[in-house]
Amino acid sequence: MPQKHALAAFAALVVVTAFAQDSQRYGRDKFRQLDQELPTPNEQRTASGAPGHAYWQMKADYNIAVEIEEPIADGSGALPKLTGKETITYHNQSPDKLDYLWLQLDQNIFEPGSDANMIRTGTIGDSISLDQVGKWVKPFEGGYKITAVTDANGGTLKYTINKTMMRIDLPKPLAPGGVYSFKVEWWNWLNDRMKWGGRGGYEYFDKEDNYIHTIAQFYPRMAAYMDYSGWMHKQFLGAGRVHPRLR
Repeated sequence: MPQKHALAAFAALVVVTAFAQDSQRYGRDKFRQLDQELPTPNEQRTASGAPGHAYWQMKADYNIAVEIEEPIADGSGALPKLTGKETITYHNQSPDKLDYLWLQLDQNIFEPGSDANMIRTGTIGDSISLDQVGKWVKPFEGGYKITAVTDANGGTLKYTINKTMMRIDLPKPLAPGGVYSFKVEWWNWLNDRMKWGGRGGYEYFDKEDNYIHTIAQFYPRMAAYMDYSGWMHKQFLGAGRVHPRLR
């Protein structure tokens, strides 16, 4: 074999071996972000990802009041309803000036047109249940119904909802070291965990006419603001799933 061919074969072998090692090392996570593998060292964090001497984190304080209204078992198909209001006090502990704030609206994955619902796949077996048919005919009308977004004094704030994310435009920039309080009011139907899944929701016991509520991710919450990427406002997709062919 000519020398140049031997070198090419050796290089190909090295690439294949490295790829195989990477596949074994990262086989459980096919969607790792580049900043997880090759973080750029700076004053906030070292190349290993450990906090640096100028490391900082944002801070948010919550004062939340919620109530759940259970429907009367009259056969109407009414759902339990959660109504809430919260005051969020946000502390800008970064060196950056903020013109707006981002919140996560996790319950919006239950909206019929959410990204989580649009990318969900399924199969049809030899038979299907009435519950499965019901999901297709009448999807669950979940998600937050935001009724008010105001400042601490009750003044209306401008906001934009983009599926599972909400941006609130501030009246004036929030300077480094500044603190800003605002209020959010909302309501949403609770999902039947046995039918629609999810981390939270309710389960109804017909014989006892009783509900059990397991409430999770139930309130609009601040998105993370990071030193290396700014606002983390990617859409929330719920439980991560990997296609069988990618395992």
